[in-house]
Amino acid sequence: MSMIRVEHLSKSFGSQEVLKDVSLNIEQGERIVIIGGSGCGKSVFLRSIEFLEHPDSGHIFIKDDEITAKNANVNNIREHMGMVYQGFHLFEHLNVLDNITLAPVRLKKQTKAYAEKNASALLEMVGLEDRKYDMPAILSGGQKQRVAIVRCLAMEPEVMLFDEPTSSLDPAMVGEVLATMRLLARQKMTMLIVTHEMAFAKEIATRVLYFDQHGIYEQGTPEEIFNHPKLPRTQSFIRKLKYFSDHISSRNFDLMHLQGSINAFSQKYGLTPKASYQLQLCTEELVAEFIDYGYCDTDQISIDISIEYSESEHSVSLYCTSCGRQYNPFKVHDLGAHLGITILAHVAKKIDYTYESGNNLIKIDL
Repeated sequence: MSMIRVEHLSKSFGSQEVLKDVSLNIEQGERIVIIGGSGCGKSVFLRSIEFLEHPDSGHIFIKDDEITAKNANVNNIREHMGMVYQGFHLFEHLNVLDNITLAPVRLKKQTKAYAEKNASALLEMVGLEDRKYDMPAILSGGQKQRVAIVRCLAMEPEVMLFDEPTSSLDPAMVGEVLATMRLLARQKMTMLIVTHEMAFAKEIATRVLYFDQHGIYEQGTPEEIFNHPKLPRTQSFIRKLKYFSDHISSRNFDLMHLQGSINAFSQKYGLTPKASYQLQLCTEELVAEFIDYGYCDTDQISIDISIEYSESEHSVSLYCTSCGRQYNPFKVHDLGAHLGITILAHVAKKIDYTYESGNNLIKIDL
């Protein structure tokens, strides 16, 4: 059954045509990621589904109910959906628990006791149960966004809409919000996500939509869109976002092959010799650190390395995922005994570490 069905949607602002004849079906359990340049209509499309923007023409069905119908009960239909925005939109005069329970009590007529019990469970799920009596003002941006997600989940939606939920966050806080969204993906939540986090999009999406020329210019699996785009404007967009990945499953992995592959990637996309050297150095030290200290009692190695290069932003990020016990290389007590990590920390502009579902996740911006 289609959770969302969009038929021939069009929307203009004055003489500016933003969306033209857009149609889309989203099935239960799908994770649709929308990518594209600024001003291409991604957010307008999402807001139209929520009926925060009123389309000029076309029809939008949420399950079997048309939210664009003249006599539609918009508020009732919206209860099928939860929407998370770029800003957090928490009520600053209410604590975290009251922010979450307000709508379930008033709109769904839940008892306060039931709503608070459910809210506590959801907060525990995202690692914030101990902050439920805090006021929003003392929370970090990442914590506020996680509360905003929980506030949506408390209404028991069948579909979650995310409008660039990490765009207003510092890099160190992005990981905790993406980890929460990964958790929802594992729970088979239907999601429609507008994001500029391309590595995340490639990882989580069941289908990717590239928006251009007033609508869905091209769509396909992450493999099809990121690695084999067919249409010229998609190809041009993707060429600005380049990826490299490798998997390590043995202590005796071929380091020279890995380094050679990184060097070839760097040369292909015009990275400077310094950037290439930094990538090779950081990769070698990070992999060695996990093999020596993260897998000290087992030979079952599983490390994934990926590199993301944005031509338009001239930025390079290194991602490392290592399964097994929790181990943060950057929190060791004696950095003198971990010289490679000391060097890596000095080279990096930003380092983000999280531990999620048995995986150490590290993002390094160079």
